[in-house]
Amino acid sequence: MSPHPVIAAARCLALLVLALGLGACGGDMQDLRAYVDEVKARPGGRIEPLPEIKPTPTFAYEAEKEGVRSPFAPDVPQVRVSNNPDAVQGPDSNRPREFLEQFPLDTLRMVGTLAIADGTFGLVQTADGLIHRVRVGNHMGQNYGRIMTITESDIQLVEIISDGIGGYLERPAAVALTD
Repeated sequence: MSPHPVIAAARCLALLVLALGLGACGGDMQDLRAYVDEVKARPGGRIEPLPEIKPTPTFAYEAEKEGVRSPFAPDVPQVRVSNNPDAVQGPDSNRPREFLEQFPLDTLRMVGTLAIADGTFGLVQTADGLIHRVRVGNHMGQNYGRIMTITESDIQLVEIISDGIGGYLERPAAVALTD
């Protein structure tokens, strides 16, 4: 069965256009090469130097020496006030943070206890699998949790949390022994 004459003519026309298009791509590029050579032969120009950067004058704040209040300090000492009768003193901001205080309490697992001459220690495992030894008085968890007691089944803590109205509350927490 022979193709329809219109389809055959369309195919021939498409092939002709394709052949002409490809033939135009392979033309003589001598004029382009001559232009590139002429541009490369031109002498290079002089680049202007960057403008000189003048340093900003420094300023030393010395108003405190003159008896003027620092604009960076509050007018009166900041005191958190709460009407909550159960409010406690806030966490000690001058106390250096212990290693286990960087982890949320729910990511820490108690894996055992260790009783030696120095006393009873709790063994706490972090999410990365490392086991740390803690004792009563150590801190762990991100809410300033202080370890109160260590038993064979759990570690009891007291956390200091904000009450939302300017004070702090103590909240009991525990890390139980896991299998």
